[in-house]
Amino acid sequence: MDLVNTFLNGLRAALSPEELEELNTASGATKEDINTLRSEYPNCPESLIGLLENIDGTYWRKYGDKEITVCILGSDVGEGRYPYYLLSTQQMLESSKNEEDVSYLLEYEDEEDAVDSKINREGLLPEKYIHFSDCMNNGGTSRLYIDFNPTDEGVRGQIVRFLHDPDEYVVIANNFDEYLQGLIDSGFVFLNEEE
Repeated sequence: MDLVNTFLNGLRAALSPEELEELNTASGATKEDINTLRSEYPNCPESLIGLLENIDGTYWRKYGDKEITVCILGSDVGEGRYPYYLLSTQQMLESSKNEEDVSYLLEYEDEEDAVDSKINREGLLPEKYIHFSDCMNNGGTSRLYIDFNPTDEGVRGQIVRFLHDPDEYVVIANNFDEYLQGLIDSGFVFLNEEE
């Protein structure tokens, strides 16, 4: 898991002292939760598993008596400056079964730009994706998914970014490894406060 270690080392170096102190409270997911995630999603990327083995979520996640909210992920929104939380294993399992997310894609049938051609409009279904991250705006504005049911133009395991108002579903990386590497290569720009 060199990639995960490289990501975590770079992340820790880029966080503010306050965020780092908060993140240091976090611990990894239980073996039971990891096994459940693997069982429900046999194609779950090993790099996501590795990340969860180190940090089981940063989105209103309680560790002992301390609750943390630290953005450790990012996306291409706002020139890559939009921060996201990592959901816990339990949050992923619960959210990824939520059929509410699915209905959005079919509503945009007449809007070509709303849904990337790599995304199967009828295929972002429960158990066909993992919702792994919500944006700093409590997820209402943007979410990140691992999509296991793409169109012929896409790749199984591609990373999909949903952005609200105007709603848009776009593939931002071919897989989770590429996604993490992109965050590393950007120098964790999503953690930088905009001037």
